[in-house]
Amino acid sequence: MPPPRKLRDLEARIGYTFKDRALFKKALTHASVRQASAKRRDNERLEFLGDRVLGLAIAELLTEIYPAASEGELARLFNRLVRGGTCADVARALDLGPALVLSESEAGSGGREKETILADACEAVLGAVFLEAGYDKAREVVRLHWMGKLDGSPSVSADAKSALQEWAQGQGLELPSYIEVAREGPDHAPRFTSEVRIKGKKPARGEGASKRAAEQAAAATLLAREGVWKQNVSA
Repeated sequence: MPPPRKLRDLEARIGYTFKDRALFKKALTHASVRQASAKRRDNERLEFLGDRVLGLAIAELLTEIYPAASEGELARLFNRLVRGGTCADVARALDLGPALVLSESEAGSGGREKETILADACEAVLGAVFLEAGYDKAREVVRLHWMGKLDGSPSVSADAKSALQEWAQGQGLELPSYIEVAREGPDHAPRFTSEVRIKGKKPARGEGASKRAAEQAAAATLLAREGVWKQNVSA
């Protein structure tokens, strides 16, 4: 475990000072330690709680900042902000890795830089803040570290394929895959039909003058069908 001074520095970066030091240490303790010693408690339950706290705080933030945005636009931004990659980015900005308590084997395999471990620890810290200080303080921490990731209006950002990938990740689904279904017309003016597939979802098709355009159209069709995009998007 890092020395008290290092923990105080970390708390300063987080924007909250824990009264219960054991709770803070638990938030930083990875499950690999539990496997090595049954007496140690890890951060999995705090991560579960922090994930829900983060979701509520982000949803509240987005509806406040974008009062005219559609549900689909808000959902797309929400998924981008709460996904594991974003949480890991926040953890890196906080320099959370060196403070993590890992088993020797996990630490030796680069656990302090692993995206999943960093993301889970970030959420566990939020869960610990919530338990000790309540939602208002946890929301304050979220806004401090996630506000800077809101770049522009919700309607400005990803193309259909990128938006679909973000949505799938946010829903915990497998990443989309694309197949070329048909190619028609002469070589100088071909017309492609592509199909996008996500396990557990009905496939969607799109057409375009290029393979990429057809894939974009297929992604836009699926997004519109799922209510993520409420308008037609040209490829």
